[in-house]
Amino acid sequence: MRKLRTIEMNRLSVEEFKEADKLPLIVVLDDVRSLYNVGSVFRSADAFRVEAVYLCGITATPPNAEIHKTALGGEDSVDWRYFERTEDAVEELHRQGVFVYSVEQVEGSTKLQDLNTQHSNPHHSSSNNASLNTSSTPITHHPSPIPQPSNYYHSSPNTSSSITQHTINTQHSTLNTRYAIIMGNEVKGVKQSVVDMSDGCLEIPQFGTKHSLNVSVTTGIVIWEFARQLLLK
Repeated sequence: MRKLRTIEMNRLSVEEFKEADKLPLIVVLDDVRSLYNVGSVFRSADAFRVEAVYLCGITATPPNAEIHKTALGGEDSVDWRYFERTEDAVEELHRQGVFVYSVEQVEGSTKLQDLNTQHSNPHHSSSNNASLNTSSTPITHHPSPIPQPSNYYHSSPNTSSSITQHTINTQHSTLNTRYAIIMGNEVKGVKQSVVDMSDGCLEIPQFGTKHSLNVSVTTGIVIWEFARQLLLK
């Protein structure tokens, strides 16, 4: 085996990235404190062509030298938005018809290996997910019509076949669904109020003494699982 040179990796330019098909996934950072973690999330989001990153609360925003140190330019390629309150970001996602997962250790969570984007219809809440709403006010969703893949996604006319060898499978019925994953603060995790607003919760099983992973590591693992199911052919 021979290591590939950089010029052999068919890397997209920022312009080509902007025009390329995206993984229908939005990453939401809920009060993530470390700028290095924010940058690492951008880097992973770039690697799998995530649709966007939403930065909420105390989460820092580009341009920032510390973010750039770990993002390595991913903050330039991946679209991002800032919200003062994570709850506002979730409300906006629900208005768009996005199915929102919090990544958190909760009662009734879906273990990551059990995530199934192929045979489930997440827009119909299960009894397990309904139990996550512990507030006295019922959650009301106002989803907008979700565009068909042919209308929603677009590709750069200059993108070569070698670059698009792992593009989104637009024949996949689940592309009618867009997803979001909420990643929490390094100490406190996802706020309970945000968990209450979520459509479901994902959890990575752990087997050691800590039951704790770095937020950027967790984000990369969860993004990969969505990419494995939705992006790779």
